[in-house]
Amino acid sequence: MFNHVMVGANDLDQSKRFYDAVLGTLGFSGEAIRNETASGHTRLFYIHDGDTFCVSEPIDDQPATAANGGTIGFKCSSPDQVKQFHDVAVANGGTSIEDPPGLREGSALGPMHLSYVRDPAGNKLCAIHRGG
Repeated sequence: MFNHVMVGANDLDQSKRFYDAVLGTLGFSGEAIRNETASGHTRLFYIHDGDTFCVSEPIDDQPATAANGGTIGFKCSSPDQVKQFHDVAVANGGTSIEDPPGLREGSALGPMHLSYVRDPAGNKLCAIHRGG
């Protein structure tokens, strides 16, 4: 259904350090593809298992801001990976938000392990593993 997800960042080097570490917990290895647009804006492309996550300087030259109400969810293979994602994010400039990482029950979607962080630019990220 999705081709890619792109977030804006005001400090691409800071975001690169953050996402290199955090996406490494999900199996991404190697270097992000750095691309400069014809307008001179820089973007980073993380491609893994057919999925693409992008970080970009805003093309409209306005400051990057986090989407109010927006969340980007990253699928994890285990509850331990949910916790690792959270801890690596916090260790690399992210901020832990909402409840601590762990099991959430009572959802119409069934039990799931979740953690929520904000990246250095304020974007809200969720690490999720479905199942008890």
